[in-house]
Amino acid sequence: MSNNAVPNIPRLSISNRKAGFSYELLQTFEAGIVLLGSEIKSIRQGKVNMGDAYCLFFESDLWVRNLHISAYMEASWLNHEPMRDKKLLLKRHELRKLRHRMKEKGFTVVPTRMFISERGFAKLEIALARGKKQHDKRESIKDRDVERDMRRDAE
Repeated sequence: MSNNAVPNIPRLSISNRKAGFSYELLQTFEAGIVLLGSEIKSIRQGKVNMGDAYCLFFESDLWVRNLHISAYMEASWLNHEPMRDKKLLLKRHELRKLRHRMKEKGFTVVPTRMFISERGFAKLEIALARGKKQHDKRESIKDRDVERDMRRDAE
């Protein structure tokens, strides 16, 4: 076994389905997250809600806001604040690109998926997104219904 591999870590993937419905996802990035010890333990238990989460720049860093990581019950008084802002770790050129695109009207950065990497680190997949109009959302609902009916007929 190589030194980089962490044994016996269950594969975890938590998706933000609301982001795909409300936004047109243009480009995705994989970001590390600065976490506390009790936060990573809650993430490994799957206690994450990212329905209302979004990303913003503060000074030169990208932060995720409204990412709810439930309190870890065994942490007692050393627990974390469930809704605290978390710093994202990206390469400098990726941050520059995102900052430039976010200055344009209609663009935002939303988290789409949280997962545990092969090395055991929590990662957040973020996407540069443009908000959908109401008629685009209706079109997405129609497409989803048609696809579901086709799968049901194939079975």
